[in-house]
Amino acid sequence: MKKLSARRRHPLAAVVVLLLALLFSGGLYAVFAPTSKAEADETAQSLTIEEGKKLYSVGCASCHGTGGQGTSDGPSLVGVGAAAVDFQVGTGRMPAATSQGPQVPKKKNIYTQAEIDQLAAYIASLGAGPAIPTEEQYGPQGADIAKGGELFRTNCAQCHNFTGKGGALTHGKYAPDLEGVSPKHIYEAMETGPQNMPSFPETTLSEENKKDIIAYLDAVNSSKSESPGGLELGGLGPVSEGLFGWIFGLGGLIAVAVWVAARTAKAKKS
Repeated sequence: MKKLSARRRHPLAAVVVLLLALLFSGGLYAVFAPTSKAEADETAQSLTIEEGKKLYSVGCASCHGTGGQGTSDGPSLVGVGAAAVDFQVGTGRMPAATSQGPQVPKKKNIYTQAEIDQLAAYIASLGAGPAIPTEEQYGPQGADIAKGGELFRTNCAQCHNFTGKGGALTHGKYAPDLEGVSPKHIYEAMETGPQNMPSFPETTLSEENKKDIIAYLDAVNSSKSESPGGLELGGLGPVSEGLFGWIFGLGGLIAVAVWVAARTAKAKKS
């Protein structure tokens, strides 16, 4: 007993006991502790990217290259971001038809949203770019419709006309009609600048500005009432309506004046 008591009083005894306790508790934690959320999210993201890479290899690599570096048939996708993929594939513009015209038109998409998300995750892994916006970014809550109309007329009406009905551009290209386009895709188009459209990053149009423009388009396209100014003439704006008034209104007045003058002259002769 005296020997055992002497060993317990040894200066290193407390250190040994502490080390054993730490090893025991650490081992129990490693065995029973759940996988951290960060590790789980990282694993899920890796799987998503891997699935996206498989989809890309089948449907996109022939034009854009095996690593997204681009070829003579398609531009590089490095750095375009997930938003560009969600827009192009979600609107059916990609994959493009075999015979292409001046620009790639919107058509029925062939991928599910889950597959689009996987493709977007893979492309985003190739280089940083605009992310897919959340509903909070493009939703109508808190948007200023009047401000949106002002911004749209300043930045967008030159191509899409005053109410987003679309219009012709040069060499057979065109600005598409924005009626029925989802708010998310409108936001992504402003963010990424697809085809002939310039991009409007945060330095040009802020997130609030984009939300205001989307709210304006929703307001003018969802209204079921008649145009307060009469026939809207396709919503092309005051130039077309003024031209219509000038040609037909003034032309009608001239025709009436000629008819009255002819009747008067005939009456004097008789």
